[in-house]
Amino acid sequence: MQHDNTLPPDAVRRVIARAGTAHPFAALDAARTALVVIDMQNGFMREDVGHAAVPYAPGIVPAINRLGATLRQKGGGVFWVQNTSDERSRREWSVLDGMASPERTAARTRSMSPGREGHALWPELDIAAGDAVVPKYRFSAFIQGSSDLPERLRAGGFDTVLIAGTATNVCCESSARDAMMLNFRTVMVSDANAAMTDAAHMAALSNFYLYFGDVLTVAEVEAGLG
Repeated sequence: MQHDNTLPPDAVRRVIARAGTAHPFAALDAARTALVVIDMQNGFMREDVGHAAVPYAPGIVPAINRLGATLRQKGGGVFWVQNTSDERSRREWSVLDGMASPERTAARTRSMSPGREGHALWPELDIAAGDAVVPKYRFSAFIQGSSDLPERLRAGGFDTVLIAGTATNVCCESSARDAMMLNFRTVMVSDANAAMTDAAHMAALSNFYLYFGDVLTVAEVEAGLG
């Protein structure tokens, strides 16, 4: 199950008018580039242990694995971001629970608590020994109080991030927007992101592309890495 990842022609025209090119971040320095994979966990991919399974998410696993292998081979970094819920995060971010029914909140807590099967990363992901696994406690991995990912990236000399994972229009888009506003060159990898529907996926990519960063396919990223 794959999304349609064709950017709207009008969005492409507007980016060219603004930036002088359709892809301002087409050229990538591998040593300064990190692949940040968001929330590819059982809880977002399996109905039996999850609270918000994304039907398109299993289909992007080969693209993510391919991109991770390319980055490692060329000297980049790979970071696996793991959505996490604990007592402290639920207290500090209580507005999230206030927007959901008690049943929905309980399901999210069960699937995203450390040690639960839903919290675990999807077993078909190729996670290498040198990769980093980073817990996050908000939708965005880059917002204050969510994770130490920005500090880890800067310590590693990374100024460019490739955002992959699920859901395109929630945690991936939130992370990508905040990464750009923290001064990272940010790319959402269209065929390595997944949402509940094609419409939600493309709306998020299009808006990000217009105002926040670049949108490239895996093949375009590989070409940009040289």
